[in-house]
Amino acid sequence: MLHVLCYMIRREVSMIEVKKKDRESSESLIRRFSRRVQQSGVLVQARRSRFRLDEKSRREKREGAMYKAKVKKIVSKLKKMGKFDEESFRNVKKKLVK
Repeated sequence: MLHVLCYMIRREVSMIEVKKKDRESSESLIRRFSRRVQQSGVLVQARRSRFRLDEKSRREKREGAMYKAKVKKIVSKLKKMGKFDEESFRNVKKKLVK
């Protein structure tokens, strides 16, 4: 018998079981097993949840929007004065983070 346990992010366990048939080679058993794993969708779910980012809270979204608005305002002011370049952009961001 060939077994696999796949642990998901949500702590769900999915088990796929394949029993060897009479006169079946080990290669065909493994091929059949891997086909069952692919059909079950376990690998797709694991890949999807692997790099999943947690959703930002309302406060974090608001703070991010306020930060972007401040940067945009300062950059537009610098562009109007003709003093905008990459270094001044970095300096603006450094000042706002502190």
